[in-house]
Amino acid sequence: MTTHYDVVIIGSGAGGGTLARALAPTGRRILVVERGGDIVREAGNWNPAVVWVEQRYRAKERWLTPGGEFQPNIHYGVGGNTKFWGAVLYRLREEDFEATRHADGESPAWPIAYADLAPYYERAERLYYVHGEAGADPTDPPRGAFPHPPVPHTEGMRRAFERLHAGGWHPSPLPLGLIRPGEDGGCRLCGTCNSFPCMIGAKSDAETCGIAPARTRSNLHVATRTLATRLIADPTGRRVVAVEVDADGTRRRIHGDLFVAACGAVNSAALLLRSGDPARGGLANSSGLVGRHYMAHVTTMYSAFGWKDGNAGPHGFHKTIAINDYYRAADGCPHPLGHIQSQGALHPEMILGGAPERYRRGIAIVRSVAPWSFRYWTDRSMQWLAMTEDLPLRENRVTLRGDRICLSYRPSNMGAHRALNARVKAVLRACGAKTAFPVSFGLGNTTHQCGTLRFGHDPGASVLDPWCRAHDVDNLFVVDASFFPSSAAVNPGLTIAAQALRVADYIGAHHLGAEIEP
Repeated sequence: MTTHYDVVIIGSGAGGGTLARALAPTGRRILVVERGGDIVREAGNWNPAVVWVEQRYRAKERWLTPGGEFQPNIHYGVGGNTKFWGAVLYRLREEDFEATRHADGESPAWPIAYADLAPYYERAERLYYVHGEAGADPTDPPRGAFPHPPVPHTEGMRRAFERLHAGGWHPSPLPLGLIRPGEDGGCRLCGTCNSFPCMIGAKSDAETCGIAPARTRSNLHVATRTLATRLIADPTGRRVVAVEVDADGTRRRIHGDLFVAACGAVNSAALLLRSGDPARGGLANSSGLVGRHYMAHVTTMYSAFGWKDGNAGPHGFHKTIAINDYYRAADGCPHPLGHIQSQGALHPEMILGGAPERYRRGIAIVRSVAPWSFRYWTDRSMQWLAMTEDLPLRENRVTLRGDRICLSYRPSNMGAHRALNARVKAVLRACGAKTAFPVSFGLGNTTHQCGTLRFGHDPGASVLDPWCRAHDVDNLFVVDASFFPSSAAVNPGLTIAAQALRVADYIGAHHLGAEIEP
């Protein structure tokens, strides 16, 4: 195997997978280092007991906290966490790039504007087969038409949509990354999409849309089950010369001209903390900000019972409606509250295997007394998510205890989130639900992690420059959500992919001497 590459990308998720796809046509020698393996297409992909109770695909590691430990909701494998996402692919709103006052403080401005990312959003939407309807959402930024029309509602979700509109809300189709939904050989619009890997490759994840096409080129290689342990810098500390990896217990070094960390906000921060000079806080850390300003969104999941729909239960595709009426200051609130979206189908096994630990004793009692009740609930309920922007608090951070990750985190904007939850209850009543059960996952909600290596113009107040290159290291880039200065209140996946395409253009022009295909 080659031990020197033009570009070494560490991680194959939304950032790394997209970047690999964009750089592959340059013909340069590219290596993608992925700590997990290929996620095999098998019957277990769509088996709720395998995914949620057995947790076959979920990482078994546990992260530390200041007072204990927990199992993060994270997956390692080609495509990363995108293999399990719900493929909601939003552009950030225009105001998300600007300084915004929230109930608990200010969300800082980004070093780029929406207009800088808009052409890359367009490219990312094409790459990830995004379906939607331009202009239907009152918070939509300036844009052209979506590449594909919105995913159709089930009959029950159509009625919910109409009731919400009649009630004065402005529901809109969720922007979804699905491949030929409802067509022969395409997405089957099944009840095992959100949080499940797709057995037929019809969900727009980073493996299907990024790594798989890139792998067809002889110049790109993927090293699976290969854990990047640290980056090795030259004596000046200004250039990375190699990455040290552990593959099946064997340690070796892979050399390269340019390195890209795309491990996720927690693991990319941890990689830099493990690298370089410990006395200086690791690599690329002259600002002292590596690992700080961790964000994860403040979320509450609602299971709304009493929904009458012929496609209710765990077999219908319900993740098609968004409500952004409260994304900006409105309805008597001086500050933004957040975003509301319908969720995928709920299976009894998801209750058994996915509930927060504080609920599990009660669930076990119910299961022993009335096991039928779980199916009764899931067959008559619809699921919704309320999401509020999490602010970048300096004390929220990733650190290391030995080789183990420690996450210190306190969510913010809780008052705004409570106000949003009160409005969600009215939304659910309008949809026809009789009652709703809220669940918050707190620290365990690591699916939207971001912010630990923020980008900016000032090297003293950021880790990366506006092109996501480390201020301190000339040939090190980061293309996961680590670069986010703020979390906004919509899913981050499309923004990661769009910025990866923008970074690819920069790398092509300034490091590889190659033009990137649009």
